[in-house]
Amino acid sequence: MKILIINGPNLNMLGIREPGHYGKETYADLVKKIESYCSDKGIDCECYQSNHEGCLVDKIQEAYGNTDGIVINPGAYTHTSVAILDAVKSVSIPTVEVHISKVEEREDFRQISYIRLAAVKTITGHGTDGYLEAIDFLTENYKK
Repeated sequence: MKILIINGPNLNMLGIREPGHYGKETYADLVKKIESYCSDKGIDCECYQSNHEGCLVDKIQEAYGNTDGIVINPGAYTHTSVAILDAVKSVSIPTVEVHISKVEEREDFRQISYIRLAAVKTITGHGTDGYLEAIDFLTENYKK
């Protein structure tokens, strides 16, 4: 099974940006955690991060035909990007939306999630372990 993990804007600033919401793990720590977890389970994974919406759309489109599942934390684009929503819908790859913080308990604008309209599951507020839960969900429900 091959899983693509996509992180949107400012996720590269983990450990620096608002550690009260996002914890003290760095982005490098997150990638290492995911890669180790997937390696132990025999899962092929690729981690990708960009602060640019079009690059995220391109990466989703590149996954078509060669990826079994997507785990995505679109960051701020969660609340604004119809383009990312459309890309996920276009490729028809099972996608799990992940948020490190519990967005449903935060600012009003964070209550809107466009990506959720195409996601098979949403995980919020479980810290970076939410990514591992998303990987487990995909492997348990969509393994080929």
